[in-house]
Amino acid sequence: MVRTPDWRLMTAEILYHMPDHPAVLQSFVWQKHDLAPEFPELTRFLDFWRREIDGPLHSVRVASEALIKPAELRYSNGVFRLH
Repeated sequence: MVRTPDWRLMTAEILYHMPDHPAVLQSFVWQKHDLAPEFPELTRFLDFWRREIDGPLHSVRVASEALIKPAELRYSNGVFRLH
């Protein structure tokens, strides 16, 4: 069975400590299309952050939404007539 890649729109809220004021947390939102469940783009970005950015990470909250999914149908409560 051939499985299609599970591409998702991935959003990460990153909380990090300010370099000059370690007691203060700053929020950064990052969004990209990524491949679930491994999320290689997010992993690369967080590795880059740890290596290059002075603000140490506090936490990362992740949300993702499938790009290919079943259609969502809603039924109408009325009749519409066109002449």
